[in-house]
Amino acid sequence: MSLGRTLAIRGLTLLGVLVVVLLLVIITLGATGFSERILTATMSEQLRGEREVLARTIRDPLQLENALQARRDELVRFYGLDKPWYQNLPNVTRRVVTLDLGQARTLRTSDGSSKVSSLIMERLPRTILLVTTASVITSVIGLWVGVKLATRAGTGWDKAVSYLSAVSFALPAWWAGILFILIFAFHLDVFPEGGLYGTPPPEGGLARFGDLLYHALLPILTLTVVSLGGWIYAVRTMVLNTSQEFFVTVARAKGLSEGQVMRRYILRAAAPPIVTSLILGLTGSLGGAILTETVFNWPGMGRLYFDAIQSADETVIVALTFVFTLMYVAARFVLEVLYVILDPRVRYA
Repeated sequence: MSLGRTLAIRGLTLLGVLVVVLLLVIITLGATGFSERILTATMSEQLRGEREVLARTIRDPLQLENALQARRDELVRFYGLDKPWYQNLPNVTRRVVTLDLGQARTLRTSDGSSKVSSLIMERLPRTILLVTTASVITSVIGLWVGVKLATRAGTGWDKAVSYLSAVSFALPAWWAGILFILIFAFHLDVFPEGGLYGTPPPEGGLARFGDLLYHALLPILTLTVVSLGGWIYAVRTMVLNTSQEFFVTVARAKGLSEGQVMRRYILRAAAPPIVTSLILGLTGSLGGAILTETVFNWPGMGRLYFDAIQSADETVIVALTFVFTLMYVAARFVLEVLYVILDPRVRYA
């Protein structure tokens, strides 16, 4: 089977995963009655407000109740509550798959828009600045330190960094965030305790952007500290295991320098698992770090997901789940191609 045909089949399989995840979310929300309860509560809240308005113009109680009943019937048809939940399944699935993400029920952008696509486009750059920046810094430092440790396995430097890595990996992000706020914001007063901008926000593009970067430094430092240890240790272990393979011993026996052995035989063989962790980690970071963004009051993608669940905004929950799964599927397909490029031993049958 040719490589192109194999990748096409993998792509179709990943698209199937995307549709299945979306269907599972919609079915879960519908079959458990969650969606119906939320829509009923929304409709009741809307009718309560309209009752107060209608009561100013309709004095007869019977006419008022008839008008509200007519409005209630209209809303029941509008929200699709007059039909079983599974009859709405095809329409909801088609709408989300075609990226018609709909309107949020309670959440709004800074300029008041309720479109879910606008919410995502407003929050995503903030998460990229915060979480993805921390992931890139962690990856670069982790790769460099992890490879260095693998070449010095068993030394005092290796043991010291390994212990520090274990401490870093064990730190909960929310706890480290609170600790850093207490130290750097309240005690030393070198960083703000949270938020996007100071009060009042600076005027002008450059000053405003500089203030945004200043507020992002402490959350980035927190995310880097709590994730760096695990990444260093993972890279060290993968490189160390590969360096003990038989083909590496043969390369050394041929008289190649240690640098050539590292570049040609060790790093290239260890690259697929490292790249897998790197790309999936970057993709996952776009979903945002819910706890960190909440601790630092940073309105990114993770905070958006948290707010959507807290306010039971079904449209936003379904849309974000679809978008995150779409990013994962795209990353998996890129990995399928990179495997063939990075490791000549990988061939699809």
